[in-house]
Amino acid sequence: MLYLWLKALHIIAMVCWFAGLFYLPRLFVYHAMSNDATSHERFCIMERKLYRGIMLPSMIATLALGIWLLTLNPGYYFSQGWMHAKLTLVAALVIYHHLCGAQLKRFARGENSRSHVFYRWFNEAPVLALLGIVILVVVRPF
Repeated sequence: MLYLWLKALHIIAMVCWFAGLFYLPRLFVYHAMSNDATSHERFCIMERKLYRGIMLPSMIATLALGIWLLTLNPGYYFSQGWMHAKLTLVAALVIYHHLCGAQLKRFARGENSRSHVFYRWFNEAPVLALLGIVILVVVRPF
């Protein structure tokens, strides 16, 4: 029963984390298009609250619960190729998460040098990772 509770909480935390990973770069798109100080300040507040209040706790919960799940049967999970691929994608998402945090700080300092088009493409990375992770976990192709 513990396994099922951990799995459910892991999925819930992951959904919350992905909500932020999808939304923060979308805020960057609109922030990059804004020109006035009021909009800049509003976007900075929204981005900071999303990152610190939702994304960071959700990422930590996702990782902690995932590690806990792994410890329940490490021999099985670490012998599976799909799990190694999934963990690689998760590591890439953690890097992406921190890149978002670095970009958030650039916006706050008024140092953004990228256009809204860049952020529209940047926003697609977590979608690709999510597709890969779900397929790996459900289909377990190798």
